[in-house]
Amino acid sequence: MKGATLDALLEAGAGRKSLVRLVWLDDGHEQLVASSAELGDDASLSRAVDGALASDRGQLLETGGRPVFVHPFTPALRLVIIGAVHIAQRLSVLARDLGYRVTIVDPRRGFLTAARFPGVALSHAWPLEALDAHGLDEHCALVALSHDPKIDEPALEVGLRSACFYIGALGSQRTQAKRRARLLEAGIDEAALERIHGPVGLDIGARGPAEIALSIAAEMTGCLRKPT
Repeated sequence: MKGATLDALLEAGAGRKSLVRLVWLDDGHEQLVASSAELGDDASLSRAVDGALASDRGQLLETGGRPVFVHPFTPALRLVIIGAVHIAQRLSVLARDLGYRVTIVDPRRGFLTAARFPGVALSHAWPLEALDAHGLDEHCALVALSHDPKIDEPALEVGLRSACFYIGALGSQRTQAKRRARLLEAGIDEAALERIHGPVGLDIGARGPAEIALSIAAEMTGCLRKPT
């Protein structure tokens, strides 16, 4: 790898930006691209770049009679869970297994303890403060589980103004409707509210914290790997 390529990758990583390194194996030529839009009319290479960014996996292909290795460099996935509830315990374990760096946010110190949430980052700040310090980007998922509007809704407001690839919120259809009305009053527009997955998780008839956590993790994965 050339020094200039390495420097560019390090700079992109520090800024949590994705890049794809293209290497033509016949002559060693390298190119870094942030998206397939930079590749012009090369349809096969464009598809490969899009696929690499979505799957976070490299591939070898031939284009124009030349072999090219497509190698994505993407920032670590992050999951911020609002509310130190039982579902959050299960979801944090699943998310870590899926490669996420997990942060639990809950100002209620009695619920949010290292004993209940080993191996993840804990924040006892209120969501506005915690998310401001954390920063949310397109490599982040946000899941609101506290079932307390004072805790969940400020977090959702921040999430909806960010580029999070997934935003989920616990609650029945009735709860979702009431929350939606309050968020509209707070100045969030209808289009933004459509980004909330609520009731959170895939509709698989989940019962209990473990199954609900599984349904959430599956829905997150679908949004990450097969974005619409």
